[in-house]
Order: sequence, then structure tokens, then C-alpha cells
Amino acid sequence: MTTRQLRFPNIGFPNIGFPKIGFSKTLLSCAVFLSTVVTSSADVEDAQRWLPEFQPSTLDNEQQLAEMQWFIDAARPFAGMEIKVVSETITTHEYEAQVLAQAFTEITGIQVTHDLIGEGDVVEKLQTQMQSGENIYDAYVNDSDLIGTHFRYQQVRNLSDWMAGEASDVTSPTLDLEDFIGISFTTGPDGKVYQLPDQQFANLYWFRYDWFTNPALKQQFSDKYGYELGVPVNWSAYEDIAEFFSNDVGEIDGQTVYGHMDYGKKDPSLGWRFTDAWLSMAGAGDKGIPNGLPVDEWGLRVDGCRPVGSTVERGGATDGPAAVYSVTKYVDWLQRYAPPEAAGMVFSEAGPVPAQGNIAQQIFWYTTFTADMVLPGLPVMNDDGTPKWRMAPSPHGAYWEEGQKLGYQDTGAWTLMKSTPVDRAKAAWLYAQFVTSKTVSLKKSHVGLTIIRDSDIRHESFSERSVELGGLVEFYRSPARVQWTPTGTNVPDYPRLAQLWWQNIGDASSGAKTPQQALTALAVAQERLMQRFERADVLGECGPRLNEPQSREYWLSQPGAPKPKLANEKPQGITIDYDELVSSWQ
Repeated sequence: MTTRQLRFPNIGFPNIGFPKIGFSKTLLSCAVFLSTVVTSSADVEDAQRWLPEFQPSTLDNEQQLAEMQWFIDAARPFAGMEIKVVSETITTHEYEAQVLAQAFTEITGIQVTHDLIGEGDVVEKLQTQMQSGENIYDAYVNDSDLIGTHFRYQQVRNLSDWMAGEASDVTSPTLDLEDFIGISFTTGPDGKVYQLPDQQFANLYWFRYDWFTNPALKQQFSDKYGYELGVPVNWSAYEDIAEFFSNDVGEIDGQTVYGHMDYGKKDPSLGWRFTDAWLSMAGAGDKGIPNGLPVDEWGLRVDGCRPVGSTVERGGATDGPAAVYSVTKYVDWLQRYAPPEAAGMVFSEAGPVPAQGNIAQQIFWYTTFTADMVLPGLPVMNDDGTPKWRMAPSPHGAYWEEGQKLGYQDTGAWTLMKSTPVDRAKAAWLYAQFVTSKTVSLKKSHVGLTIIRDSDIRHESFSERSVELGGLVEFYRSPARVQWTPTGTNVPDYPRLAQLWWQNIGDASSGAKTPQQALTALAVAQERLMQRFERADVLGECGPRLNEPQSREYWLSQPGAPKPKLANEKPQGITIDYDELVSSWQ
């Protein structure tokens, strides 16, 4: 899931020069090799002209020019070629389409058109190309959530083999895959990389730090609930805090305040709200990073790599007690503690609401909204440019166990279709590497705040800026970040299965069905679709082979997921002081 058609203003960042840092052996080799290159050519002059735009960078100016020289040389066979690539519309991709595409064209001579469309449209174009073999685009940025689809259908280029073989002449020696923090998310069960991360963000907990540290409010909360107001560790505390601000506080500075924010309209974006690890946050799946095995955050069970069930009767957990608990809490909180209009909102409408200043906390908040949340003059910003809010790790539900994933992390990644002619795929691959290169990635990270490289998030420029970003830098530098992961490889066909979620969850959100009824309908629908895949036998050895149904009691009595209903789904609330939490990461 990503931010479909959200538009945020670009955020500039001051030119802080060219920091001298250590660099890898491959980069050093490249720099040494290129030291003999005559830098007076027009191509290099174009690169030099663009260098001020590419600041800050983890590379110094000499290293940047060496990296650009490699692109110039590698691109010569494709000079004058026109290629088309596509991504969804978010700030990061706007910067690529409006700035980096032009830079790439001028520096390499390859004419690139970078289209920006809604994410649903990206997936539709991708599916059409998969089914028809028509080369609609030469490269796509699509979610790593499709990794299970890509490695099963084998319609996209396996980048591991591509880089080592056919594209070895156009694969940068400074690409440094190990530096990409989301590379495990784009790797299939076969150990092959299928996509190259381009942007990344997480769903975290968001709260009003100024209210949570207010002595009077802290005392009032402690008096009622018997523990400190702070970052909720579990859903019990989140619920108590939501009740406190909505019902006990009610108003701050003459404005009605709410203890929770969410959205509930029956719309495709409601599906993302749940497939983006909500069941896992509740504790529905099994232990395992990046995804629970054998049962994942969708409640899908696999045997090896074969999906075998979604209903509890087949060993899945989509309609199990923990999943029902997760949807029940979602519906209850939306009705009781969120603004009345939230139930009729979609993702893009609800996202900006906390910035208006009347929301105390949000359990499911995407860090891609950070750029929109730090604009001067907002009610949630101080006059000195620091935020009144913070982001922190998400609280977990009553069924959650240590070792499970704790939330969702989106990784939009470059994907090359096999139906794209080799020469066009090579040219597009150069562009994909250019917009993720160390020369430009740090600047792009400052613009869109969707960080992809570990070297970028640890750069001094983010240390300097961290005070303005409400915990984003601290989170991405913390050991906790590995617990936030995208949809994994258990999902055999993401586009087809994902659309079942919003249709069925929408029935629970609207009250047309109980959470149990809605989730049972969803689990059955997922199995029907997987049975079609099984009969068609189109997904190879990792295609679905559904278990024979057994009693719910049988599966609920087995170790791991699906888990039996807890006698107490609201244990004692637990909170932690935000500043102590951040200090523990240092």
C-alpha cells in the first residue's frame, strides 16, 4: 500500500557542501579507474552543472562525478533512445519526474518520460502488460507487496540474474545493494532480488507530544487509570488514552479534541488499512521477520511456499479470534473516539486531519505524511520550526507475541517486465539506478522523506534535521525498524486478493456485517480465488494447494496461529515515556 495520488509540496534542503566520507571498495575502484577520464567533455559538464541540485549527498563531489561518469559511459549505446517509466504520485516520485528525469536525460542522452498516476492505475498497467505481453512501460515502481506475485508468475526480470548476466554491462559498480534497507522485502523465497527499492515509509504511532507532557493532563490521566500518560505499548493503553482525550478532556484551547483518528469508507483504501499488517499488529499471525511463518499477517498459511489456507478450518487465521478482535477494535474506536466524519473518509482524506490540531493520537499513521506535517504555520508546529507531535513504534494487540512483526513498511520498488525489449529494459535499468544512486538518494530522501539507504539515514544532515521530523530519524536508525515490514511472499496474487479485503472489511465498517461475518466471508473468498489458481495450475510449484478442511477446534488447539480466543482481550494498559524510549535506542 502506498499513498495513492497524494501531493505534498517539495521540501528543499540547504546546500551543506560535499561531506568527505569513507566509501566502499567498489566505489573506490570506480573512482580510481575513472580518475584518468578527461572531464572536459560536454557530458561531464552537464553532470557538473547538476551537482548543486544533488546536495546534500553521502559522496563528495569527486565521487559524485565518478559515479556520473560511469552512467555517461554505460548509456552511450542508448543515446537518443526514448523510454517511458511510471510510478504513483507522491512527493518522492514528483521529484524524480520533475527534476531527476531531466537530469538523467541531459547527463546520459537517454530521453526518459516519467509518468505519475494513481497506484491502482500502476497495478492495472502492470497486470495488463503481464497478461498481454504488450510493452506499456519500460519500468514500473510498484510495491514490494507484489513480491509473492512476481516470483510465482515469473513475468518480471529476476534482478539477481539480470545484474550478473544480461545487464552486467549496465549495472553500476556503486549500486551497493546491501545499503538498501528494504532489500529483504524485494527478495523472493528463492533468494533472488526481483525489485530495486526506490522509496520507503512505515505506519507508526503518532501523538501530540505537547499534550502528553502537559503536567495537568498527565496527573488527570494517572488519577483515573493508575498509570502514566505516555506512548502506549499495547492496545489497552491506546484505548484508555483515546477514551481520556475524547471523553474526559474533550476540549483544549476552545477546540473539540479527539483521542483517535482513522477512516472507514468502503473504498479500495480501506483494504490497505488492513492488509498493511493490522491483523499482525493485533497478533493474529505467527512469529517471524519479515513475515510470520507459516501464517502471515493476512492470515494465509503456507506449506513451504504453497498457500494452503485462509479460513481457520484450513489452518489459516484470516477469520480467527485475533483477527476478529482486530476488526472489532477498529470499528469500536472509529465509532467512539474519532471525529464523526472519519467514518466516511478514505485514506487520502483522513491523512491530513491530524495536522489540523484536534487529534491526540493515531495508531495507524503513515510516515509519508511527515512532509505534509512539518509545514510552517500548521497548528501542530511550534514557531521555532519544531513539531508539537512525535512518532513512535506502534502499540500491539492482546494476541501479539515477541518475535512477531509489529507494523507495515511500504517499499515502492523498480520492476522490469520480461516483455520489455532488452535494450529498452537496459536503458530503464540505468534510470532506476540513477534515481537511487548515492549521488542523488540523500537529497531525494530529504525532499520526500521516504528513505531507502542506510547510509542516507545515518548521514549528518539527518542528524541536524532530526529535531524537525518528530522521531522519523530516530525510528529509522533504531533496532526497532526491522519489525515493520511489507506484505510478504505468502500472498500468491496481491492484485486479485487485495481487492477482496476492502469489499468485505467495508461490510464490517458500515455495520452491514459483524466482524466475524465479514472476516469469514473474506477468508472464504480468498480460498475460492486460490482454488481457481490451483485448478489452473499457473503458479508452478509455489502455487496454492489448499488443505482439506478440519474443525476449528483442531486448528485452534495447535501451536502458533490461528490462536484461540483469549479470556481477557483487554489486559492492563502499559505506556512508556517517549524520551526514555528514544534514549534506549542510542
